[in-house]
Amino acid sequence: MSNIIYIGYEFTVTPLQPGVEILIAELGYAGFESFVENDYGVTAYIQKEEWQEAILEDVQILNSEEFKIDYSFSEIEQTNWNAEWEKNFNPIVVDDICAVRAPFHNKFDTEYDIIIEPKMSFGTGHHETTHMMIQHILKNEFTNKSVLDMGCGTGVLAILAKMKGAKTVDAVDYDNWCYINSLENVERNNCKDINVIEGDAAVLKGKKYDVIIANINRNILLQDMQTYISCLNENGMLFLSGFYNDDIPVIQAECEKYMLKYNEKLERNQWVALKFLN
Repeated sequence: MSNIIYIGYEFTVTPLQPGVEILIAELGYAGFESFVENDYGVTAYIQKEEWQEAILEDVQILNSEEFKIDYSFSEIEQTNWNAEWEKNFNPIVVDDICAVRAPFHNKFDTEYDIIIEPKMSFGTGHHETTHMMIQHILKNEFTNKSVLDMGCGTGVLAILAKMKGAKTVDAVDYDNWCYINSLENVERNNCKDINVIEGDAAVLKGKKYDVIIANINRNILLQDMQTYISCLNENGMLFLSGFYNDDIPVIQAECEKYMLKYNEKLERNQWVALKFLN
C-alpha cells in the first residue's frame, strides 16, 4: 500500500462519547476507510484520490448543537502502515482461553490462538466491543452452526467461530480495506473455507444462519435489524455490540418487535454486547 497517499483529518470531539461513535459512522458513509480513536477524538483517513473539498458536506453531526467538533486535515506522508501497527499492536488474551496476536508475537499457551495482521481495519480484540464478542463466542456452542459475522473488520470473530466448530461462516464488510484484510487473516489462520463477502446488508438476501454476530454501531444495527432477523433460523442466536449501556432500551425494543428474547449482557467501560434468542 506504499504508493497510496492519504488525507488525514484530526477531529476533536466534545463530549467524546457518543460523539466519536456517531462521527465514525457518518465518516464511513462519506468514504473514510480507517479511524484511530484517541483521548480527544479521532483521526480519520481517506485516500487522496477519493477525497474532495465537499467530503464533509453530508456529515450531519458537524452541524449538531449537541457536540462541539473541531478539525484540521493534511496530506499524510508515505507511511508503512504495517510498521505503524507493529509499534502499537500488543497481544491480548481473553479469559485465558483465546489469544489475539500479530504474526511477530510469540505464541500463547491458550486453547485458541488467532493471528491478526490488523493494518487499518477494526477488530484486533483491543476494543471493548470486540473483546466482549470474543467472550460471547467462547461461552456459547458453535459446533455445526451456520454463522454470519456482519461488519467483520479484520475477520477475528469469524475466525474464532470457525475454530469453535462452526459448519459455515460468512464474513461481511462494506469496507474494501476490511474485505481484503479479512481474506488475508482467514488464510493466515488456515480457515480458508470462511466465505468473505464485500457488501452491506443487501448481500444477505435469501441467506439463513443459526448465529448472527453484528459488531457495528447503533444506527446501522437499528437500520438493518429487520434484515438480520429475517436471516436468523428458528432457535438461533443474535449477538449485537457497538453501542453503549444507555442504548440498550432502543436496541432491545427493536429486537423484541420481531419476537426475539433478551438473554444476556456483557459490559466493559459502558460499552455492551447483548445476546438475543429467536
